[in-house]
Amino acid sequence: MDWLEYEKKAIERGYHLVCGVDEAGRGPLAGPVYAAAVILPEGCVIDGVNDSKKLTEKKREAMYDVIVETALSWCVASASVEEIDEVNILNATYLAMERAVAGLDVTPQYILVDGNRLPPHLPAPAQAVVKGDAHSANIAAASILAKVSRDRLLIQMDEQYPQYQFAKHKGYGTKLHRELILQYGPSPVHRKTFLTKLLGDRT
Repeated sequence: MDWLEYEKKAIERGYHLVCGVDEAGRGPLAGPVYAAAVILPEGCVIDGVNDSKKLTEKKREAMYDVIVETALSWCVASASVEEIDEVNILNATYLAMERAVAGLDVTPQYILVDGNRLPPHLPAPAQAVVKGDAHSANIAAASILAKVSRDRLLIQMDEQYPQYQFAKHKGYGTKLHRELILQYGPSPVHRKTFLTKLLGDRT
């Protein structure tokens, strides 16, 4: 597999500062949605970087440090539970992605976004890449930063709301998590629009 396939095509068109963007946490029942933007040096593939879902938590944590040390620029951003409930998860994901790109201290010339749709407000030409975290070095790096950052927050939330055991399931709708929501009701960090089927009027 050529991890720089999409980067090389962008460079051939004259774009040398290529940014990868990915999200973490679209599916969970609780917590913000996160996104990261990463600009790696031209031609750089960090050894061990892979789709964050295929790496162990320990490996992702180790890769996080390597990525932030190697990247020309990087930024992690989020959209809150309140924003998710207000504008829906897709638009909240776009907000997080746009914030991550806007937070870079180097302006990208070309942006590769994981998925099949692009956020509406990006500062440079962009391309959506389906399963991009398994095909692009920059997107894969962004995938790890977003996932690790969100997991760290959910571990903090576990300390604040121990009855939900967020450190175990990271907010995803596991059987355990659903049972705990039914037992204790939703917390302030649960996405109320995601709980309608589960709780009915109790949301």
